[in-house]
This record gives sequence, structure tokens and C-alpha cells, in this order.
Amino acid sequence: MAKQLPKRDLENVGLGVTGACVALVTLVVAALIFMVAQKGLSAFVKDGVSVVEFFTGTKWDLANTAENGLPYTGALPLIVTSFAVMVLSTLIALPIAIGSAIFAVEISPKFGSKIFQPLIELLTGIPSVVFGLIGFHVVVGLMKSVFHVSTGLGILPGAIVLAVMILPTMTTLSVDGLRAVPDGYRQGSLALGYTRWQTIWHVVLKSAMPSLMTAVILGMTRAFGETLAVRMVIGGIEAMPTSLLSPASTITTTLTTSMAVYAEGSAQDDVLWALGLLLMGMSLIFILIIHLIGRKGAKARG
Repeated sequence: MAKQLPKRDLENVGLGVTGACVALVTLVVAALIFMVAQKGLSAFVKDGVSVVEFFTGTKWDLANTAENGLPYTGALPLIVTSFAVMVLSTLIALPIAIGSAIFAVEISPKFGSKIFQPLIELLTGIPSVVFGLIGFHVVVGLMKSVFHVSTGLGILPGAIVLAVMILPTMTTLSVDGLRAVPDGYRQGSLALGYTRWQTIWHVVLKSAMPSLMTAVILGMTRAFGETLAVRMVIGGIEAMPTSLLSPASTITTTLTTSMAVYAEGSAQDDVLWALGLLLMGMSLIFILIIHLIGRKGAKARG
């Protein structure tokens, strides 16, 4: 039989392996942030793209150049469309997610644990391209029939598809947040004469608010970074949207359609990396907000 290592040596091996894993993850994250930041900032430092024009310009056209010899890099239409799709999809999904969570936890816990949650987990595993296909054939067709528009593409169908995609994440986190509320809160409220709905509204939801806010922010993060499904229903036109049913383009859809077109190191390529830097920055801000909400919730619970 192979000789076993002494306990102290075994602990040192475990410490070394786990420490190496942490160091590897830290190195990968730091390298990704450094690479995206370096290439993204090159558009402003090396190529001379105006930061003000990038954030406030309304014309995005990398194929043609302006009088200064640089492509048109006004990313404001992409930024506006990205936030519009994210906010609208969250507004659609949020009441459905919270309402479903209340029913699954407070009204019918047995149904929630045995039927509803497995169904939500199944929805989570559906690939993005499937949502995109359904959105293109069903949602876009519905937009054309209802609003009598020519294409049916735009922010509204993109938001509807994204709302369905972020619904499982928001619902699952909302269910976990409501279940984390101690039963003593409910019993105390009922003992004081509150009805069940008053208890849910004034006690349970208020106590679970940090968890519900985390669910909202994570859903918004997913919506802000989604690419494939949105690309299939939003239209891909890089211009300022004039309505919810005018074809438009988000930051992520522009990146996927343009990144392989231009030569590495060109001004166009660097500008696309700047879009990637903006996208990464927004994701980091969302993560920071989640940590702040979690810390505030921990302080509130004592």
C-alpha cells in the first residue's frame, strides 16, 4: 500500500493547491481587465478619438471617415438602445418575477417547490438562440400584426425576448429572498391582526428587499450583456432609435457584427475595444451595486 502523507504535509498540499487556484483566477481576471482597458483606451490615446464625441455623438459609421480621417464614432445611439432594452425588459419581467415568487413561497409552497421551481430551472437551460428564434418568428410577427409596421424589429421585441430570458434569474433569486425571511416575522405580524396580504406587503417584501434588489440588478446585468437573441430581433441598424419599433443596435450586437471586419490595431478595431471597455465597466458597476446592497442588507439584519 502507498504510504500516506503526514497530516501536516497533506494540509500544506491542500493549501498550496487551493491557493494556486485562487492565484490563477485572480491572474485571469486581472489580465482580462488589463487587456480590455489597454486596447479600449488606445482609441482615445493612440488614435485620437474624442471622448466627448464617443459618448455624445449620434453618428456611428466605422466604414466611412470624417474630415479628421477617423471613422464616425458616435456611440450614443448604441448606449441609448442598450439601456432602453435593459430597462424595458426589467420593467416587464420584474412584476411577473415577484408575483410568481410570492405565490410559490407564501400562497402555495408545495406547488412552488415541487412544480414551479423545476419548471423555472428548465427555462434557465434553454439556449439563447432558441429564444432568438422564437422571438423572431413569434414576437416580431406579432409586432407587425398589431402595430402594422414593416419589419417588426426594434427595442420592444428585443425587450420582450430579454424579459423572458431574465425571468428565471429574477424569479429564482426572489424566491430565495422570500424564503430567507424568518417565519417569526410572519407569525408576529399575523398575531398583531394583519391579514396575510398585509403581512406579505408590509413585512415579508420589506424584509426581503435587499435580496429582491439583487435579483433586479442581476437581471439587468444579464439583459445588458445579452447578444445573440437580441441581435435576431432588434434590427441591427446603428442609428438613434426614433421609436420602440424602429430597427436599432445595442453595444453587444454591434461588437459581434463588426469585430471580425476590421484589421487588428486599426482605429476601427480600437473603437470596438472601447465599446468592450464600456460594456465591462457597466458590468463592474452592476457588481459593485450588488455588493453594496448585500452589505446594507447584512447591516439591516444586524
